[in-house]
Amino acid sequence: MSISKLAHAIVLAWGWRRALIAFAAGAISVLALPPFDIWPVLFLTFPVAVWLIDGSGAARFGGCAAAALAGWFFGFGYFLTGLYWIGHAFLVDAKTFGWLLPIAVTALPAGLAIFTAAGFALARLLWQRGPIRILALAIALTVVEWLRGHLLSGFPWNSYGYALTGSLTLAQTLSVFGLWGMTTLSIAIFASPATLADEAIDTRRPWLPLALSVATLLVMAGYGTIRLANTPTEFVKDVRLRIMQPNLPQDEKFNYGARQKIMSHYLSLSDRATTPQTSGLRNVTHLIWPESAFPFFLTRDGDALAQIANLLPEGTILLTGAARYAEALPGERRPRAYNSVYAIDHDGAVLSVYDKVHLVPFGEYLPFQSTLERLGFLQLTKVQGGFLSGDRHRAYDLPRAPRFLPLICYEIVFPGAIVPPDDRPGWLLNVTNDAWFGISPGPYQHFQQARARAIEEGLPLVRAANNGISAVVDPLGRIIRYLPLGAEGVLDSPLPRPLEPTIYARLGNSLAGVMLLALLLVVLRYRVSKPR
Repeated sequence: MSISKLAHAIVLAWGWRRALIAFAAGAISVLALPPFDIWPVLFLTFPVAVWLIDGSGAARFGGCAAAALAGWFFGFGYFLTGLYWIGHAFLVDAKTFGWLLPIAVTALPAGLAIFTAAGFALARLLWQRGPIRILALAIALTVVEWLRGHLLSGFPWNSYGYALTGSLTLAQTLSVFGLWGMTTLSIAIFASPATLADEAIDTRRPWLPLALSVATLLVMAGYGTIRLANTPTEFVKDVRLRIMQPNLPQDEKFNYGARQKIMSHYLSLSDRATTPQTSGLRNVTHLIWPESAFPFFLTRDGDALAQIANLLPEGTILLTGAARYAEALPGERRPRAYNSVYAIDHDGAVLSVYDKVHLVPFGEYLPFQSTLERLGFLQLTKVQGGFLSGDRHRAYDLPRAPRFLPLICYEIVFPGAIVPPDDRPGWLLNVTNDAWFGISPGPYQHFQQARARAIEEGLPLVRAANNGISAVVDPLGRIIRYLPLGAEGVLDSPLPRPLEPTIYARLGNSLAGVMLLALLLVVLRYRVSKPR
């Protein structure tokens, strides 16, 4: 079948066939994401999106409603196959939460697909025959993806721009445009083959958009190649990191009865020699443990602090995730907790503490918490009243190392919102507990998004995960050391030096906004000068 016949069939499809085509295109698009990283597949699926919107024109309301419906099925397929792994979290305590699994696995993708539906409808409002409609789709989907990353606490997970970050060379463009600019470029590039079927509507040079897309990819690849070749990894003098990845089952991490077993596992694993030449922690300056490391409040357990003090040689600092006890306020019936990162020295003294700012809805808190609790609902962590959130992101001083910016779990997936503009750190620390999601695509997606922040900001990333992926990443996204998903162990690594602030770190989303506005002006000018 020729591409013109295929496009014609999709344009004319209606009813359940149209819905199935949209769903399948969205679902197949997930192959562009980790752990597959087959990003060229989007050259097949995004043209389908263009043709579906083409086929909406004959419907009522200018085709916006029909386009929105196709967009919802496209988005539902994309998010269902890309986020199904969230269901693993409901099996950690299957007796309590197992019944919610089918609801959660389908409800979240169904809700996120509303954004894609809005994007298709907005694109239809801007639609025009010929190649210009490729830009209309890129503009519309970028706008709704940005909204998805900000509304209702925001969830920018698996934004389309990540498709081009699986290649480290192409990912360097993040240092200029950030995720949202990369999203615009990705959609325009991957949708461009749709115009190859436009000979039927007398489009001149239907191959030109695809040629321009290939040229854009070559420019991105050239920029990335030069940047990587001219920026060798440099390391901070006399900083020696050790990351401990315990690979504990998630249900065990919430079992208070296993507290000493967990502590003993952490202590023995952390003290393990990694080479015949090393001896325990003698040469380690900073030991790093993952998020929510203990099934108890660390600083209210003197025995645990004493064991940590006995473990750490003089001058060695422990950075660890832990729940922090918060006294009940007047009128409250029970104490609350923060999800925190502690810095603890060899005497067991707390040097600093960071409280997580961006909490996970339904995981760490419930919307309308008190009302839903009265109805018998709990978030997955089962903390009565939910976790409290910290006030803001901030960098912290640290003995024997540059200032660092702690980020807990998915806080690191929010582009442009994590590094304080007036307090640039020397490195990013991401502690996380992806054991909720088992051996699934979720941890791979999370790690790639964390690497993207390192490239955007020009800052090294140190990542400690309960069951992986733990790693040390340089400011260009190169992996210096890593522990794979599902493994137990420790890794020793030097700390990479940061770069000077990247273009994105200095300008934020300004360049992406200018690019989006320029494309919108081109589309609007074309609509005025050309009949639809």
